[in-house]
Amino acid sequence: MTAVASDLVGVASVIDGDTLEIRGVRVRLHGIDTPESRQSCMRASGAQWRCGQQAALALSDRIGRRTVNCSVRNVDRYGRAIAVCTQGNQDLNRWLVSEGWAVAYRRYSRDYIRAEDQARSAGRNIWSGQFVMPWDWRRGQRLP
Repeated sequence: MTAVASDLVGVASVIDGDTLEIRGVRVRLHGIDTPESRQSCMRASGAQWRCGQQAALALSDRIGRRTVNCSVRNVDRYGRAIAVCTQGNQDLNRWLVSEGWAVAYRRYSRDYIRAEDQARSAGRNIWSGQFVMPWDWRRGQRLP
């Protein structure tokens, strides 16, 4: 990607909970972080579940085969476009956080903090029990 301020429009493939691919371009969703595909979370009952895999499936179910519009803001060190993606009037980044499939990635943005607070208060999905923040999980931290 050479141009930063552009739009990517098309049918998206879900790579993981916070990464899409549109027309061969990898798109990292701006301002959010989801559990990694191999990451597990723990329900209040103590049962572990594949929360990272479920986040990706939830996003895939949400977008289906309908067109996604991604407004590119930047390019990361891996060459992925960093974007806010929408479908119709729905901000998919915000939807993931609101539904408790993602957290606000405060290191890069404050855009989704309110949505995270609401999901946490409601105990939605990852907030229904215990989990390790995705950035800590990538550094090797695991649930006890």
